[in-house]
Amino acid sequence: MGLEEDFFIADADDEKTVEFIKNYLPQELKEKFSDDELYYFLDLIDEYYAESGILDAQPDEDGYVNIDLEEVVAFIVKEAKSDEQGEYDPEDILFVVQGEMEYGNSLGQVD
Repeated sequence: MGLEEDFFIADADDEKTVEFIKNYLPQELKEKFSDDELYYFLDLIDEYYAESGILDAQPDEDGYVNIDLEEVVAFIVKEAKSDEQGEYDPEDILFVVQGEMEYGNSLGQVD
């Protein structure tokens, strides 16, 4: 598969993830975040996974890797502020992170 094809597949997956998250969010948050913000949060989630070493972690005896969602949320809130993207309520961002995790669960990526 070529590099260009990889980008198209990644973009399509991001679109599906954003749509899933928008449907996952509670009603009061559905209009709070733009699609661009959700794509930005996805990028930060990916960055967190890459930088935290979670992708290299060894699963426990049941085959699971523990991901501390509050650490992911704190990373997003901190990075968004330092990137001058805005200040976000950690409780709101937690729903986005949970939505991304649930999307992965729905694909069988994680349990």
